[in-house]
Amino acid sequence: MPESYEECLAACLECMKACNTCYDACLQEEDIKMMVTCIRMDRECADICALAAKAIQTNSPFASQICNLCAEICEACGNECKKHDMEHCQKCADACFKCAEACRQMVHI
Repeated sequence: MPESYEECLAACLECMKACNTCYDACLQEEDIKMMVTCIRMDRECADICALAAKAIQTNSPFASQICNLCAEICEACGNECKKHDMEHCQKCADACFKCAEACRQMVHI
């Protein structure tokens, strides 16, 4: 597996973890209504990261398309999370942007 695939795989798994952590933490926030979009994006992002990781691991013929979509969703999730001052949201945003970049680099081999 090329190095960029390995980096993308690691970034997807890290992003999935960060999104799941953020999702759970958002559910504990006092003003949960303010967090609805963040929670929704965390779920979408964690799911596509899991799918992208599986596609990379199984050498799916659709890995490039899945990783392109993953990059788009990660960027959207990161943009939503960075709107919130909570530490879990900021960490999630960082992981999302890192994953989006790794996915884009993998696709452009």
